[in-house]
Amino acid sequence: MTSHLLFINGEFRDCASRKRIPQTNPATGEVFAEVAAAGPSELEAAVQGAHNAFTREWRDLIPRKRTDILFAIARGIRAHVEELAQLECRNIGKPISDARDEIELGARILEYYAGGVTRLFGQTIPVGRGGFDFTLRQPMGVVAAIVPWNFPFPISCWKAAPALAAGNTVVLKPASQSPLTALLLGRIAAEAGLPAGALQVLPGQGSDIGDALATHPLVRKISFTGSTSVGSRIMSLAAKDLKRVSLELGGKSPNIVFAECDLEAAATSSPMSVFANTGQDCCARSRVFVERKIFDAFVDKFVAATRKLEVGDPARDKTQIGPLVSEGQRKSVEEFVDSARNRKIACGGSRSQTKGAFLEPAVVLDVEPGDRVWREEVFGPVVCIRPFDDEAAMLREVNDSPYGLSGSIWTNDLKRAIRVARAVESGVLSINSHSSVHVEAPFGGFKQSGIGRDLGMSALEGYTELKNVYVAD
Repeated sequence: MTSHLLFINGEFRDCASRKRIPQTNPATGEVFAEVAAAGPSELEAAVQGAHNAFTREWRDLIPRKRTDILFAIARGIRAHVEELAQLECRNIGKPISDARDEIELGARILEYYAGGVTRLFGQTIPVGRGGFDFTLRQPMGVVAAIVPWNFPFPISCWKAAPALAAGNTVVLKPASQSPLTALLLGRIAAEAGLPAGALQVLPGQGSDIGDALATHPLVRKISFTGSTSVGSRIMSLAAKDLKRVSLELGGKSPNIVFAECDLEAAATSSPMSVFANTGQDCCARSRVFVERKIFDAFVDKFVAATRKLEVGDPARDKTQIGPLVSEGQRKSVEEFVDSARNRKIACGGSRSQTKGAFLEPAVVLDVEPGDRVWREEVFGPVVCIRPFDDEAAMLREVNDSPYGLSGSIWTNDLKRAIRVARAVESGVLSINSHSSVHVEAPFGGFKQSGIGRDLGMSALEGYTELKNVYVAD
């Protein structure tokens, strides 16, 4: 059993209540660590410290020095890749090979925004009154970054890095199930020369800390990734003093497969588009639409590829599918599977291990558009596959969802690819691929999948206020 403290103003400190949040390894069910739970006094210290760091140092630090520090943080991450990956593997059951890739992604995110510091440009604008008009992009102040448990480290990086690059300071609130890598990130950042208070790491219960951050008068922006229901609450709370808000929320993403596609590539790659991270991904392509003339062949190949996936101990290099994050999450997913027992379950849906929160990936056929498993976000290893005959009717069904985050289109017809991509109501789409996240490109959703964008230069601009200045002749 190891104990972890809060990271506030450049040092680790305990909480006044001495309250602890147990950390459970979902692969074994064993509690292996505990983390201090922040309360009101710690939140106030963190926000005030971040505000002080912003006004006294970070906001006015010359861009080159901010760049140097962000690059140093990236180097620090790379020096701790294995330690961070092992923490992620143990904390949330992330397969170790995926965990290593995600830590490397975090370092690349820091490097990208380190380079973006000096590329945050304003404009000069010819205006009707003559004179000289120009714009400035200025930092907001204290940013609260609220991070989920499914991709804790990369999402912490893709919120903190652009906020810091733009000159803001950050209070990072990791999920209570997965705070360990965020705490180590705080230490790495301090060792890299980030001023004390510029990055605070505040584990605690979301209903306590998240709500308080959304209403704190010194917090200028909330950047939240999580469920749509919690995102709606955050937005409502933040509206009281008109905080800036960016939300990356739920999804029920489509995977659209046309008959003229590369069938082998589409069918054999599609299982991991929904089952990766044990299906705990808002981008999971959990609704598959397959043109009827290739439906049977696609399903056969899809199911065969699913059966070959390595499910088991996330500490093994060859494991592809680990446990769900908790026993509670597994039970939630099993309820969806049980709701589809009157449909055809081609494979999976059962517990595969004697201990740990494991569940075999499930493929559900013969679903109807009104079925719960088809319409709601499962957030687990369950996929539904339906045939279609008509493109227009299929697109109406694709868009008949409150969500619009991600999706894939498989076709070798370029005109169709562009036409369908334009028609699908989604913030991110991949053609002949399932790749949703690119450091250099904006990421976010339509409708109830969110507001604003992470990643790319769009995210960097999203952590600034745009100021216009006019100078008379």
